[in-house]
Amino acid sequence: MTSEHPVVVRLDGVHKEYGDSKALDGLSLQIRAGEAVAVMGPSGCGKSTLLNMVAGLDRPTSGLVEVNGQDLCGLTETGLAVFRRRHIGMIFQFFNLIDDLPALDNVALAAQLTGTPARQARRRALELLDELGVADRRDNYPATLSGGERQRVAVARALMNRPALLLADEPTGALDSRSGEQVMDLLIDLNQIGQTLLIVTHDPHLATRCASRLVEVADGRIARESALEQTR
Repeated sequence: MTSEHPVVVRLDGVHKEYGDSKALDGLSLQIRAGEAVAVMGPSGCGKSTLLNMVAGLDRPTSGLVEVNGQDLCGLTETGLAVFRRRHIGMIFQFFNLIDDLPALDNVALAAQLTGTPARQARRRALELLDELGVADRRDNYPATLSGGERQRVAVARALMNRPALLLADEPTGALDSRSGEQVMDLLIDLNQIGQTLLIVTHDPHLATRCASRLVEVADGRIARESALEQTR
């Protein structure tokens, strides 16, 4: 990724302490527009804390966290919530869908929370579900969907507001191998059309298939960065 591409994520000297424990210890990282970056490391190394910093779900003890040109440390909790809805899409291991809403409404809600009229939100939600191959499941509640279908609905929700950055936290961790491969294909397709991705995973297969750069974290610091040849 060349310097012509703008920086979407900038972490500079980020520390995060919980009491006497250091989750992040001066971590610095840049991700440019269009990159697909995988973050790996052992449990407790700080990778989930890193993701939470970028998502604006947690604040650093010190250091700079900037996403899409916005210094997240300067925002109130309400400001962070608004920024997250407008600029960041999130995919979780266990989908985090709302159980008592059908698939279409789960997706449309993301846009309605930013002030998009319901009819317009539902129209875009249906387009996304169609693109992701689950439009025929739009009236189904999450409990009646397979794991792969639920993750596709969750991806549609994450894309609703055309985010500058898509965060994926173990996106295939709760899926069988076939559904996992389908979600990987989906992430690859999104990146190939320009979507910036930050993926936290324990799965080296996911990293090598979907990412162009691997960031390995240990003890709250970046231990190593390497370019990846995707096995696509």
